[in-house]
Amino acid sequence: MKRTLNPGTMLSPVPAVMVSCARPGEKPNILTIAWTGIINSDPPMTYISVRRERYSYEILKETREFVINLTTKELAFATDWCGVKSGRDADKFKEQNLTAVPAQVVACPVIEESPVNLECRVREIIPLGSHDMFLAEIVSVSADEKLIDEKGAIHMERAGLIAYSHGHYFPLKREEIGRFGYSVMKPKTRKRYEAQKRAGYRQAKRLSSGRKNRRER
Repeated sequence: MKRTLNPGTMLSPVPAVMVSCARPGEKPNILTIAWTGIINSDPPMTYISVRRERYSYEILKETREFVINLTTKELAFATDWCGVKSGRDADKFKEQNLTAVPAQVVACPVIEESPVNLECRVREIIPLGSHDMFLAEIVSVSADEKLIDEKGAIHMERAGLIAYSHGHYFPLKREEIGRFGYSVMKPKTRKRYEAQKRAGYRQAKRLSSGRKNRRER
């Protein structure tokens, strides 16, 4: 049996990202966003929804550029802090010991400590009610070398990303159920896939063990 609830933001989990932005000549700012996602493949497009009273709103509206910086367990505290503090009152990069690095294409900086940075240019601003949606094209992506294998494929599961669900942050743990198309794999392909999955799990375990040993030293 299910209970009928009032319409609400029940989609869960959602990303917890830090969005960096900046006016020319001013200190850069960071705002934490959960209302974001991918909305098109070619060209690659995303969005962020921002309340008009947020300090960053006018910066985004004027510059029409921002960077989505993916977050990790290590960045969880800074992610939350940047979501509850205002850029009117604090230099968020300085307060959270984050490094502002020039982006490849846009004028605002990326957060160096983030494993993946998506540089975005706004195409349209859509008023929705409580939030305005900044519809944007992803014009450049930067990723840590440790996420990329020898063939150039990116492995997001190595990043240790976090998600947000109804007021709480949760780590995304490596426990793969399947990949796109696994439900219709031929037996031969499925067997090869299962072997690759086991090999990937062992490699992730070794990497995790190595990081733990380094911390203990």
